[in-house]
Amino acid sequence: MTSRRIGALSMTPTLVRHHRHDPNTASAPATDAGARARDWAEIQERMLVPLYEAAYDRLEVGPATRLLGLGCGSGLALLIAASRGAHVTGVDADPERVALARERLLADAPRAGGAPEEAKETVRLYEGDSAQVCGADPRAYNLVTAFEPLGCAAGDSEGLTAALESAIPLAERGSEVLLAGWGPPERCATSAVLRVASRLTETLRSGGGRGWRPALRDDLEDVASRAGLKPDGSGRVACPFGYADMDSAVRGLLSTGLFDAAVRATDPGQVEKELTEALHPHVRRDGTVWMSNVFRYLIARTP
Repeated sequence: MTSRRIGALSMTPTLVRHHRHDPNTASAPATDAGARARDWAEIQERMLVPLYEAAYDRLEVGPATRLLGLGCGSGLALLIAASRGAHVTGVDADPERVALARERLLADAPRAGGAPEEAKETVRLYEGDSAQVCGADPRAYNLVTAFEPLGCAAGDSEGLTAALESAIPLAERGSEVLLAGWGPPERCATSAVLRVASRLTETLRSGGGRGWRPALRDDLEDVASRAGLKPDGSGRVACPFGYADMDSAVRGLLSTGLFDAAVRATDPGQVEKELTEALHPHVRRDGTVWMSNVFRYLIARTP
């Protein structure tokens, strides 16, 4: 299947030149919720486009697809699915990201071949968790995706299991479920940078935040098993993280939420300082920042 891109996505390279970095001035991390959501949407979210495209090709996403996206973020994965003709529904706990997803998806509806009023029938977005997908008919979906990478965040597997348990009754029997996760730490250059979060947080698992932890080999399979899903295939995708400069790299990584516990344990300036130091080995001569990564995906089926 040929990959499709619509709207601004087709015009924007992975390496985003969005912020100018002054090496003599440390920029504070985006503590404002709206600013951080935009950092995610404009800098970080696009790093996973190769994962989205590979998964959609494997699953043959198209006009017959009725997709429920868990943790849909600011909607980029949904936008790509909609460009292939899919009917998409997204849910995310971050209201700022949901607002950006709604803005992005409805704005691009005419380019996807439909009028804005038609988009309301093919695009639905909810704030909260999968239990908030109210009004949906049972068995309304034939594909459920969870693209937020599992692994590297303390407690993320428990949260995903609960989300899947709420979503499964909304999907047809035998529907495909796509789970995504970080690859082995030795294959992910970003893992060494994310360890900054653990060094700055005294107790990751009891710290009440999404602190970093090493990705485990069977993370995806364990979640699928606990949710009552049957594995039906898997794959790996190269997803390099490329940033135009140090400032973009710092803002993008902070927008993931993986450093929130570290910020609470120390202070924003300390986290940014140590994050910048950890990124220095990945700075190229032209000032860009580049880290190679491999992500996994697991395809499972609903009972």
